[in-house]
Formats: sequence, structure tokens, C-alpha cells
Amino acid sequence: MASNMEVDNPDVGVMASAGTSGSVSISLHPLVIMNISEHWTRVKAQEGKPVQVYGALIGKQKGRNIEVMNSFELVTDKVNDAVVVNMDYYTVKEEQFKQVFSEMIFWVGTHCGNPNTSDINVHKQIIQINESPIFLKLNPLARHADLFVIFQLPVSMYESVIDLVNGEATMLLVELQYTLATEEAERIGVDHVARVSIADSVEGSTGMITSFF
Repeated sequence: MASNMEVDNPDVGVMASAGTSGSVSISLHPLVIMNISEHWTRVKAQEGKPVQVYGALIGKQKGRNIEVMNSFELVTDKVNDAVVVNMDYYTVKEEQFKQVFSEMIFWVGTHCGNPNTSDINVHKQIIQINESPIFLKLNPLARHADLFVIFQLPVSMYESVIDLVNGEATMLLVELQYTLATEEAERIGVDHVARVSIADSVEGSTGMITSFF
């Protein structure tokens, strides 16, 4: 967490002031993008409509550098219209992955359009698991030719800071810079994801990718 700072604009919503910089750098493997895409597309087909989905990121950290390597799906419930992460399910999945990836650190995240108060609510739950989680978002509504270039995929990543808003300590999000850690097989897979997304948009769908932590 960053130290407390006064926010320049009290109406910034869930985003910190523009001058706030991230504390870590991210290297993102395209396998994560493909996992999220498959998850969202499958749920969309089952429900017959686009549905926001949630998942956890698996990675490792060395100093200020984080490498995000894999992901798994999460189960959530709605309580009074608020998203509640099923922590029992998360604990079981975490233990399963740690049997194979004992050196890895876990971050948990959500799929969504633009960051909003619901994301902050989920983020606060995740801090019970990891005190410094990161949040990855893939935009399912992206519909432009730039998707053919994997370095321009509609991916955004965030961390949280505590800023002062109207004199009160408030959790806000800071956008992080990331790079794609790609091997040839991963490049081919993500290029396929992008092409299918564009085909879906041409047919009038909402696209196929959403977001994760």
C-alpha cells in the first residue's frame, strides 16, 4: 500500500489522482488472457447473455517485479446486490495449485468493464487473503482492429492505494504498466483470441474477453 496522499479531485470515483504512480511492474503471460477468454465465453454460452465472471491470478514476485503466469476461476455469490467471493472454494483451489507451484504467490481479481465501486468491494475482500493484491481487467466490449496486435489487447492492471478523500482514508485504484511475456506458442494462441473477438463484434456480440485480478 502507498502512503496516504490527498486526492486533488474529490470526484475521481474509484481512481487515484493522475499523479499517483504504481509501486510494481507486471509481466503478463498470454495464457492468463486465454483462460479468462475461455471462462467468459463458456459462461456467456451457458447463460445466453454476457455475464461478469471472476478469477484468481497465479504468479511470482521478485522485489518490485511481478510475473503473472496462470489463473483459475472463482465462485461468487450475490448478497444484497453485492458480490461476495466464496472463500471456502478459493482456499481449496489455492491449496491444489500450491501442491504444484509451491513458490508462487496468489493474487485474486475480477472481470468487469471499467473499475467501479463493486471492484473496490471485491478488492477489500481479497486483501483478507493478500494484503497487496493486483487487479487485471480485460474489456469485453473492445471492437477494433488493434486487437490483431497482441501488445494492444484491451488489458488494464491496477493496484490499490489509500488516499485521503474529503479528509477520509479511502481505497482507490492506480493503473499499473505491464508487458507481455510471450513465447511463440502463446503469441499464436492470443492472436486467435483476438481474431475470434473481432469476428464476434462484427456479428453484433459484445466481444469475448473480460477481466481478472
